[in-house]
Order: sequence, then structure tokens, then C-alpha cells
Amino acid sequence: MARYRVGLETQERILEATRTLLAQEGMEGLTLKRITERAEVGVGSFYNLFDSKEAVVFEVVRQALDAVDPHRGDGGAGDTLEELVDAFVTFMTGSSTIARIYLQLAGLGLSDPAIAARVLRSHRRRVERFTAACRRDDPSLDAEAARERAETIMAALTGLGLTALIDPGFDMRAHAARLVVGGPTATREA
Repeated sequence: MARYRVGLETQERILEATRTLLAQEGMEGLTLKRITERAEVGVGSFYNLFDSKEAVVFEVVRQALDAVDPHRGDGGAGDTLEELVDAFVTFMTGSSTIARIYLQLAGLGLSDPAIAARVLRSHRRRVERFTAACRRDDPSLDAEAARERAETIMAALTGLGLTALIDPGFDMRAHAARLVVGGPTATREA
């Protein structure tokens, strides 16, 4: 039991060190050496808990996304499209450092197959939740139409998020709200 507790404490120190370094310097300044020094842990302890520097960064991003998840405990069974869109907007606008890292990781996936696979798994889980919410919000949608709408909304949200990170005056929330109100025909006609 004590060993487990120590492992959890070490893991949290590593995560906190990573969050702090990301906030201060972004991905560019993040090294394994800096993480382990800041967390006051050895490299071996790090590798007992995480496979790589990217793995700990993914965990930081996952925790930030979970923090704004409207239905963390129920696996998304009660999600509405509006709640999911709002949560994504909150993540992109309220956690700008972590949101930047999220987009940087997605970009790294263009040249690193392991990162690409991880980003794609995360994206697919999000699309599944958006698809289910689309069907709950509009029961007339068949599975394919709901999935198309979910994919379109996710692509639009990612683009809106990128714009919001680049342009502090951009009102992502207002634009994202139009995605929900637009409904399935609006995304098909656009």
C-alpha cells in the first residue's frame, strides 16, 4: 500500500512538473531532464510510470480535457451536443497553454506514427461521443448522418480553436454555438 501511494505521489509530481514547464516554455522547452529535475525524481522512476515525454504530455492534456467534461462519471451517456461543444470551447479558451500543446501534439502526429495513433484514438472517442449526442439531440438522424455531423463539428471546432489561440479577439464561443443551432442541414448545405 505504501509503495502504491509513493508511486501515485511520484506520478503527480511528474505531471505537475510537466504542467508547469509547459506553461512556462511550451513543448519547445520541455525535456525529460527538465521534467525529472523539477519533479525531483530519477529517470528510472519516470520510465516506471510513463513510456516517454510525449506520454506524460498526453496525460496532462487528457486531464485538462477531463476537467471540462460535462459527464465524466457516466461515460458520456447523458451528453448533449451543446454540452460537448461548450466543453471543447472551454478547454480551448480556458486552458490556452494546454490547448496549444494539444494542437502541437496533433501536428507531431504528421511525422510520428505512434503519436498519430494516440491522437487518432482520442479523436475517435470524441467523435463517438459527439455522434451519440447528435442522435440524442435529433433522433431522425441515422448513424451515418450523425457521424458525418459529428466529424464536421469536430473539424470546425478544431479550426475555431486554432483561430482563437492565434487571435485573442476571436469569439470562439459565439461561432461554436452556431454549429449546434445549425443542425444537420446547415452542415450539409455549407
